[in-house]
Amino acid sequence: MTPGIMFLSLVFVGISLLVSFVLKSKFRAYSEIPTSSGLTGRQVAEKMLKDNQIYNVQIREAEGFLSDHYNPADKTVNLSPEVYNGANVAAAAVAAHECGHAVQHAAAYPWLGLRSRLVPIVQVSSNIVSWVLLAGIFLINTFPQLLLGGIILFGITTAFSLITLPVEFDASRRALAWLDNTTIMRREEHDKAKNALWWAAMTYVVAALASVATLVQYILIYMGARNRD
Repeated sequence: MTPGIMFLSLVFVGISLLVSFVLKSKFRAYSEIPTSSGLTGRQVAEKMLKDNQIYNVQIREAEGFLSDHYNPADKTVNLSPEVYNGANVAAAAVAAHECGHAVQHAAAYPWLGLRSRLVPIVQVSSNIVSWVLLAGIFLINTFPQLLLGGIILFGITTAFSLITLPVEFDASRRALAWLDNTTIMRREEHDKAKNALWWAAMTYVVAALASVATLVQYILIYMGARNRD
């Protein structure tokens, strides 16, 4: 790894840690604020799925803090214990957001479909890309094509990060629109839920920006080596 890429990585690691810290702080703070409806995250998820006439998605309790996710492969909304059992603003916001992905799936939202199709490719490329790039840097003067291959692999993961952005923002938009049309939250609770989801989205924004910046760095290294030939 070159000094420039190392410095860039450290900068984005610092930003990512800061955003993650703020997100966890927001989640803990909003976990102390009960919703006026008294519904748990599981009940919020059940109601949102029912209101959107989705009956083929299961709601499960997952392990781990903030491990919440929607799995389109088996159509499950997986909620962390804090969200699944919590009857507070943070739990309601996260549960509704994950159900937003289920609504996307049911509506054949194109960005979610594209992201899902890329998952197997990204799983393979992410396992080998670091090694290919490292070898490409060491062999830049004798075998620059190896670095080019690493750039292509890293480009796939970067594309995946960028495609994730509209998926996440749209899921939050659907969640907040649904919450706004229900009696689950009062206006001040809704504003806090919106703030929590905004910070959650920022984690994806930082990851995407870091990936793009690093990709550009590798491309510049490759082009510089080509120009020396």
